[in-house]
Amino acid sequence: MNRGGKPMIRCVGAVVHDDSGRLLLIRRTRPPGAGLWSLPGGKVESGESDAAAVRREVREETGLEIAVGAFVGRVERPAPSGVFDIHDYAAVVTGGDLRAGDDAAEAGWFDLATFTTMRTSGELVDELAETLDGWGVLPR
Repeated sequence: MNRGGKPMIRCVGAVVHDDSGRLLLIRRTRPPGAGLWSLPGGKVESGESDAAAVRREVREETGLEIAVGAFVGRVERPAPSGVFDIHDYAAVVTGGDLRAGDDAAEAGWFDLATFTTMRTSGELVDELAETLDGWGVLPR
């Protein structure tokens, strides 16, 4: 439970940059943030480690295989039945072909200029740009 007494829902996300420094994002098809761009990720299943959940979610949403690296940061976001407790990890692509799937309407790589335009036009999930900036992991 968080301080407000709502159940915490463990989630993970992946901060993936390509060799050019572009950031991997998906356009969500379901709430929260339906229609907006976000990091690939989702709920951790019962008995699943964070690393396994990150690999599964990235594969399901983008078609890419990844190696999960260091913990980057944590955020809490409101959920209909509690609070999403999201743990984000750095990751690198090891295989697969980029394609949208599962909870993703689109998937793509974005440089800083495009990311900034998306931020200005309100296409990113709430606080994504500020959070990534604070963690020092914005695209280049």
